[in-house]
Amino acid sequence: MPEEKYMRRAIELAKKGSGHVNPNPLVGAVIVKDGEIIGEGYHECYGQLHAERNAIANARKRGNNIEGSTIYVTLEPCCHYGKTPPCTEAIIEEKIARVVVGSDDPNPLVSGKGFKLLREKGIEVIPHFLKEECDAMNHVFFHYISTGTPYVAMKYAMTMDGKIACYTGDSKWVTGEESRAHVQTLRNHYKGIMAGIGTVLADDPMLSCRIEGGRDPVRIIADSHLRIPMDSQLVRTAKQQPLIVACLPDADETKAVQLEEKGVEVLRIPGIAVNDFSGSSSDSVLKYKDRLLADNLADNNISREVDSDIIEEKQKEVISLPVLMKELGSRKIDGILLEGGGQLNESALQAGIVQRVYCYIAPKIFGGAQAKTPVEGQGLAKAADAWHFTRIGMQEFGQDILLEYERTKEN
Repeated sequence: MPEEKYMRRAIELAKKGSGHVNPNPLVGAVIVKDGEIIGEGYHECYGQLHAERNAIANARKRGNNIEGSTIYVTLEPCCHYGKTPPCTEAIIEEKIARVVVGSDDPNPLVSGKGFKLLREKGIEVIPHFLKEECDAMNHVFFHYISTGTPYVAMKYAMTMDGKIACYTGDSKWVTGEESRAHVQTLRNHYKGIMAGIGTVLADDPMLSCRIEGGRDPVRIIADSHLRIPMDSQLVRTAKQQPLIVACLPDADETKAVQLEEKGVEVLRIPGIAVNDFSGSSSDSVLKYKDRLLADNLADNNISREVDSDIIEEKQKEVISLPVLMKELGSRKIDGILLEGGGQLNESALQAGIVQRVYCYIAPKIFGGAQAKTPVEGQGLAKAADAWHFTRIGMQEFGQDILLEYERTKEN
């Protein structure tokens, strides 16, 4: 069907904006007249022209007459003034006769108003064309515009027996080069990347995007007590690549000032008491001790013979991840790739912030009850309380498999 071909071309164009348009949606547009594509474009960068206006400019550059044409656009055309003029205005001015659209725009400033305005001007509007495919590429935008908080995607790589590292902590490498290269495309796609202090102490990561022409994500570290080393790669590069460190309100003020002088944004986030993890059937106190012990053992230099009662008495709370998400959303961080260890992953699941999971599986076995798993902590007491996800994709990278899941709505 020719119309499907044109919309799929618009989808293909839209994806070229990945990593550059956040927090705006990915949008592509194709203008067709007499069975020929006479112009095409996509939203290339946040704050710049939208897809429809770029497609119109492209048609003009080719010397084509746009009047009476059909435009295929992946998202409902905007009808309000923002950083750029409304696209409905351009469609009307160019006397485009027909508009075929994939997704509705949930933005309250648009939501159905674009369709209504075009119809009032006598323009034929065909909504929901290849809607499922158009919706799929803007899951981050749809969540962010509806909630004001980032869409969180958990990413981990594990062996066939479900281990992300050996009992010693060694994890280089679980997966092959092809999988690790694909991770870079995810880092380019999501505006932020988040890890816990345990990962920082163990690996001293950069958390950058290594794709040529890609965009480095905003780095976010959950560090309740500001233990991040001043000489870590993250701190040393904070003025080149944004770094946010989230800590408790009573974290060391002197350390906070030192970090800020290095270009780090220190976010003080209210704490959540261990017995505030409602809805879990597992023992929250034991779970919290597990988290603190793992946090203190992350650098592999502290004996496991730690008195957990002393730890519990010294540290009684962790940062509230839902509050942190609201703060990050207010900074226009619309999506986060969670690359934490098992403790942060467990906290994120308990907090209910995880929307998607990227699970890379390598054809290896590490074994061992003490080897690290993707989700640690005490775990759930009943299978009926499990977090449920729906598989939405599967890809192969060399000998590895990537399984992609989305949280089941009723969870």
